[in-house]
Amino acid sequence: MRITTNDGVSLAVEIAGEGPGLMLVHGFGGAKEDFADHVPTLALDHTVVIFDHRGHGASDKPTDPAAYSIDRLATDILDVADGCGLDRFRLLGHSMGGMVGRRVPIREPARVEALIMMDTSAGPIPGFDPALMDAAAEVAFTRGKEALKELLDLAPVLETPAYQRTLADRPGYLEFTERKWADLSEIMWGAMASALAHQSDDLAALAAAVRVPTLAIVGEQDQPFIEPLRELVATIDGAQLAIIPDAGHSPQFENPAAWIDALSQFLASVPAPAK
Repeated sequence: MRITTNDGVSLAVEIAGEGPGLMLVHGFGGAKEDFADHVPTLALDHTVVIFDHRGHGASDKPTDPAAYSIDRLATDILDVADGCGLDRFRLLGHSMGGMVGRRVPIREPARVEALIMMDTSAGPIPGFDPALMDAAAEVAFTRGKEALKELLDLAPVLETPAYQRTLADRPGYLEFTERKWADLSEIMWGAMASALAHQSDDLAALAAAVRVPTLAIVGEQDQPFIEPLRELVATIDGAQLAIIPDAGHSPQFENPAAWIDALSQFLASVPAPAK
């Protein structure tokens, strides 16, 4: 199905199952299929919604950089939830999806029943130089994806041993990553790289807003995000931390059994929504 946002952008959306709403929000350069392996399991007791962010996958790709921002993508989450009839939902945000998704409970705390922050942060990414991210964004804007890919290949910061193992061992995974790259907009990449480089630190606001079960989940090899998520768990009352062994930035692929077990146990502990 497709859902049109309040600024006229059409997003590709899939919905499956019945039960409490569960929105799975992919990261920078990802796609809704990042969660496809696990949708059948999660849909046994949830209404699962996955979608492609604007500028990604099968969704529209605006050519104006102003169409992309952290707040705009957070509004898209709410627009998709509305289009799927979800007044309240459990929200999982992966990487950029978590940085975008954290704005939802800050803005609309009553709509979020549980929050899962996956390989992400509540503020600027430690170790990521904003000046370098701005420079990469300028390459995306002025020289396109081919030049951008050459630049990114020089510093593969999230390509952990677990990622390399998955590339080697999982049939079709390399082609999947190449398709996601082919399907994204360089305008989106540049705009969101700059937005992420200069994002605010929302940890205090998130801790003040969140009064629902919260899980931080991270691959043990995903070094940029382990400490930010430890800090998040220490700051949000009652939050839990799950570190997925033998996994990096995408544990749902790199150690899928451990990832779905940690997520399913958490979701089973979330109180059923009132009828």
